[in-house]
Amino acid sequence: MHFVYILYSKILDKFYIGFTSTSVEERLNKHLSNHKGFTNKASDWKIAYTERFNDKTQAMNRETQIKKWKSKKMIQALIKSTE
Repeated sequence: MHFVYILYSKILDKFYIGFTSTSVEERLNKHLSNHKGFTNKASDWKIAYTERFNDKTQAMNRETQIKKWKSKKMIQALIKSTE
């Protein structure tokens, strides 16, 4: 399984979009650990959205599609559509 996920930080009021071949919870733990990178700027990241794919290429393409939106409103609408 492969996953596209969206994390949200209330401190930064920002979203982070990624994909993983491990569990999303395991990936979140890596984002919350001491590391270099964008998610190191806050320690309150929460999983806001996930999508599951059988194929890695599909997951990568979906991640790219969401990132190209560059729109907080579209990301929020996507998250809200699954609530």
